[in-house]
Amino acid sequence: MARSITATSLAYIDTVRWRRYRSLVWVTLAVVGFPMIASCASADRQDTAPPPATLEPLPATSPPPPGAIGVSPGGVTTKVDVPADSSQDEYALACRAAKQWMTSRGGDPHAQIEPYLATLQSPAAKPGKGTFNRPWAQLTPGQQAAVIVAVQAAADDQCG
Repeated sequence: MARSITATSLAYIDTVRWRRYRSLVWVTLAVVGFPMIASCASADRQDTAPPPATLEPLPATSPPPPGAIGVSPGGVTTKVDVPADSSQDEYALACRAAKQWMTSRGGDPHAQIEPYLATLQSPAAKPGKGTFNRPWAQLTPGQQAAVIVAVQAAADDQCG
């Protein structure tokens, strides 16, 4: 007697075929779908406020060469002769914070550069916008240079 093809046998054949390609389908979905989901998730975050900065240890950097750091007679670092390292947002926030501080004190803004830097560099100073939300001692030499450049720009009224 000849065997006939039944609905059950067709379902079994489909199941076997699916099992053969199941891992390939899932891998394809993961490879194609994950970047799309990740890009949508990152696009949603651009509209919200960034999370508060956490104090994480920074990667070790080599110290600046001798003579690259300028210190005033009062012990305030006023020059770090390495390339400035900050984002545009960090720079703008640091510049505005310095400008606001200088304006509140009145007088010649250039005379306020060293006193303002002294407040940022004090061990008791709380991290804020002027130091990229990190204590001065935790900034890399490049970040310290960026803060000093931003403070000088604030004194020149060039924060933008």
